Amino acid sequence: MAEDRFEAYFAEKLWEMIPPVYRHEDGLGENPGVLRAIVEIIANQAAVLRRSQDRLWDDQFAELASDWAIPYLADLVGTRLVSALNPRGRRVDVAKTIYYRRRKGTLAVLEELISDIAGWDGAAVESFRRLARSWHRLDPAPDRRLGPRTGTPPGGTADLRRPQGAELAGGPFDEYHHTPDLRRPKGRDGRYGINRINFHLYRIPAFRVEDATPAAGGGAGAGFLFDPSGRDVPLFRPRGRPAGWDAWRPAREWEVPAPIRCRLLNDAVYEIDEAVVLRLEDDGVLDAAHAAELRTLRGTRYSGEARLRRTLATLPSGADFLDPAVLRPLLAASMVEECGKAARLPAALRVEVGGATVPPEEVAAGGLDGWTTPATGPTVVVDPERGRLLFAGGALGAPVRVTYHYGFPGEIGAGTYDRREVEGREPDLRHSGGGALAAADLLNDGVVQLDDSATYGPVADKLAVRDMTLQAANQQRPYIRLDAGGATPQWRLATGANSDSRLVLDGLWIGAGAPASLRLEGDYEHVILRHVTLDPGGALTLDPGSPSLPPVVLEIRGHVELLEIDASVTGPIRTAGAGVLERLVIRDSIVQSTDAGVAAIALEAGELILERVTVLGALEAHRLWATEALITGVAEVNDEQHGCFRFGAAPAGSRLPHPYESHVLEDRAHIFTSRRFGDPGYAQLSETAPESLRRGAENGSEIGAYGKLMNPVGLDGLRAKIDEYLPFGRIAVAIRET
Repeated sequence: MAEDRFEAYFAEKLWEMIPPVYRHEDGLGENPGVLRAIVEIIANQAAVLRRSQDRLWDDQFAELASDWAIPYLADLVGTRLVSALNPRGRRVDVAKTIYYRRRKGTLAVLEELISDIAGWDGAAVESFRRLARSWHRLDPAPDRRLGPRTGTPPGGTADLRRPQGAELAGGPFDEYHHTPDLRRPKGRDGRYGINRINFHLYRIPAFRVEDATPAAGGGAGAGFLFDPSGRDVPLFRPRGRPAGWDAWRPAREWEVPAPIRCRLLNDAVYEIDEAVVLRLEDDGVLDAAHAAELRTLRGTRYSGEARLRRTLATLPSGADFLDPAVLRPLLAASMVEECGKAARLPAALRVEVGGATVPPEEVAAGGLDGWTTPATGPTVVVDPERGRLLFAGGALGAPVRVTYHYGFPGEIGAGTYDRREVEGREPDLRHSGGGALAAADLLNDGVVQLDDSATYGPVADKLAVRDMTLQAANQQRPYIRLDAGGATPQWRLATGANSDSRLVLDGLWIGAGAPASLRLEGDYEHVILRHVTLDPGGALTLDPGSPSLPPVVLEIRGHVELLEIDASVTGPIRTAGAGVLERLVIRDSIVQSTDAGVAAIALEAGELILERVTVLGALEAHRLWATEALITGVAEVNDEQHGCFRFGAAPAGSRLPHPYESHVLEDRAHIFTSRRFGDPGYAQLSETAPESLRRGAENGSEIGAYGKLMNPVGLDGLRAKIDEYLPFGRIAVAIRET
């Protein structure tokens, strides 16, 4: 909303133009203020007209124009617009139509379309380059600087001694060659052919967590988990494509957002040149004799630290070069930028001990499923596929902080994405650094803000809530552990003698290692949970028989007139004891029960409203109004005469009010990428999900919590634009990597 105050200006201007006698009579009539109300309505329309006139110049430019003007600009350049449900893609398409046409048919513009139209990252690959054929030795040798050093020989023949090549097979960075696949493109079938161009799409973004408190793990006090709740989570690599497309080149593995492989984090390449030698001399690491000896290795690249060590050992002063006081600075100075380790450390992953960052040359990747590591070697071993780290020297006395990236399909639940609306609430108290939150650290009437992503707990009960707000700072994700320090994992928020109280929780992740609950007691007029994660629990690892975290249950034990849950992830929600919830509104959220015997939502009375919600579990409610809701368990609604269930899906046997354009879930086992909280594809519809779920929303998007992302609409627009700019005779194959 513009703050130009045009409405007030025009209202006063028009009011002054009316003769005073009529203004006077307007205040004395049977319905005083009628004339004034008419004037304000006219003033509002005059303000709209004035703003439209002021924007006439801006409306000539696609970057600044109003949405209604975009189709007119599209007519001027003659482009075919994508869906109006994708306004960002529309605007970018119109702004760059001439740019696209000048580069039509190039891989650069095809890759750029992925980001511009769909808002994802991706890589376009000409599959004919990956077809097996006789190697006639006239082809150029593969450029090892453009990707990981897998050892794949010319011709793409698999080297079974090197597993890294097998890990890359089938993706955009595949170095193997394949036989032609003449089947119709569908999923991962039919991707290899002379006329195929494969578009590998990375739909899950990477979110950065700064200076978080890792959870304690195994390894006799020397092991930690990046995730503060103690889960195994894959660490993501953020987008790292160079800015600007004018100097386009094929994407490298570490430049697209996806889980980090162990071998990618260990992909270190070293090169000794004159600059490296001079740097070591200036720092006093090498004397003149050792520098001259090191110069004999100039101009050669070494794939891996082990190879460089073996080469240094062959020098006359090999023992001196292998001394840690010399080797560590040498590794730091000679590591090239065009390798996975240099690109991801410390940009994507950083470990701090006592405030000091562990340098990249002292970090190595390895499997930590058993929390064991060699006695000698790097200072820190990181398992990026499980999100674990282990200090080789044993337990530490200094505090550990970690910075990393995690993947999540959308901005739902507590996260480090942009929540600039919290900046409009000036906090009365601020906390940082983690630790316990005593009763005095929270205000019954005021705004309290947690300024970082540290772990807090235990947290004291508040028993006289009046107008309480507890929020995370923008782009921060604090974790509140209710059972920290052996505290009882029940957090009571009661109003006491107050009535019609208000409570706001924003941006918090609340969890515990024991059965826990968030209890609302007393009399509340309005409770808001926005971008909150009440940990739904679940398996700590993907290993069979893995222990599970219990959920944090939201219990209403008092009287709540309105409870709003917006863009959140929660465990079970229920009323308990004498609790009464008159109205529960859930939007763009996920509600999960990991126990088959416990309903995800259980309300004996009141009204339940669901808008784009995924319910992983059963639902029990008195009255239901639902739109675009996906319920995986049996839904039981008592009042079938009132309410509606539109554009949704629920299993057979559910009792729902007035279903409209809804669907019956038949195969519930394979509709999600993952049901485990902590996985990047949590509650994301899989490729095997029925079309009725993937496009069953009223606007053609998917049913459930991620419907607002408009992924199917973005994919349709991307396909339309790819067909427009694809080289003649080529077939586009869309492959979802995440």
